[in-house]
Amino acid sequence: MINIGKHQIGLESKPFIIAEMSGNHNQSLDRAIAIVEAAADAGAHALKIQTYTPDTMTLDLKEGDFHISDPDSLWTGRSLYDLYGEASTPWEWHKPIFDRANELGMIGLSTPFDDSAVDFLESLNVPCYKIASFENTDLPLIRRVAATGKPMIISTGMMTIAEMDDTVRAAREAGCSDLILLKCTSTYPSTPEGTNLRTIPQIKEMFDCEVGLSDHTMGIGAAVASVCLGATMIEKHFTLDRSDGGVDSTFSIEPSELKALVIESERAWRALGRVSFGASDREQKSKIFRRSLYIVEDMKSGEIITKKNMRAIRPGYGISPKYFEKILGKRVSKDIKKGTAVDWTSLS
Repeated sequence: MINIGKHQIGLESKPFIIAEMSGNHNQSLDRAIAIVEAAADAGAHALKIQTYTPDTMTLDLKEGDFHISDPDSLWTGRSLYDLYGEASTPWEWHKPIFDRANELGMIGLSTPFDDSAVDFLESLNVPCYKIASFENTDLPLIRRVAATGKPMIISTGMMTIAEMDDTVRAAREAGCSDLILLKCTSTYPSTPEGTNLRTIPQIKEMFDCEVGLSDHTMGIGAAVASVCLGATMIEKHFTLDRSDGGVDSTFSIEPSELKALVIESERAWRALGRVSFGASDREQKSKIFRRSLYIVEDMKSGEIITKKNMRAIRPGYGISPKYFEKILGKRVSKDIKKGTAVDWTSLS
């Protein structure tokens, strides 16, 4: 069990839902605040942003390695520098965003991408940190964040087991005692087929930590399903309206979807329950609707019970149908009216 603010993260608590704003503010602080408010209205437990500048991410070059040429990419034709400039959240916005999140009962957190971002976020006293998939092998950054002693959430996109082990060891050795690993597929959007949720319990077993899902699939189906495999935290990109556009809008969920995720993930968590056989306390009354044996024709004392005058029907006040063959051929010990439940005292 891990504590983040007033929230407990673990199998005994409902899933912790993070709404990731990312670049969906479209460079408007008013829109950023509106996203915070919409996330709170939908029931999210945390609002996450990202802390970087284009210069802390890459070089201002528009060719070669620094130009996105993959025709299947959402951002094809863009330079990394320009893309990160458009998606970045101005640092002077962080405090008003976090303040509004806190006012609405949410945790405000961020993803740092270098030491300067960690220093800045420490000045704002963030309660925890998230490491993005593309930085999950940056061990110096991992150690810097771990040294704060605050809970760390690390997305595991693209990681081999060996890389994951390196990162977890680095985090723990540098001071992180509260670690959450998020199963993640680093494609945008991701496909359900490529999400591989069955990895979640394997991660938990290997690294003995809380595990969740950073989900880039469309809709909420994969996220809800992850709860059944042990996910205790779910992160989804969030926007007001995908039609508004923005660097991440295509694979972001809208307020109605976020609200459904909060409701349905908790419903899935509650449905997990425990290993149980037999009728539960609340099912006891339902036993009367089981099938049982009934006399279906008027019978005189001494008549033989046959398949014609006895049937297994609802409700369940009679003898169990498993005794059907055993009772066939027996005689009734008294007159019996049609619709009478069979009981052992009426047989001879």
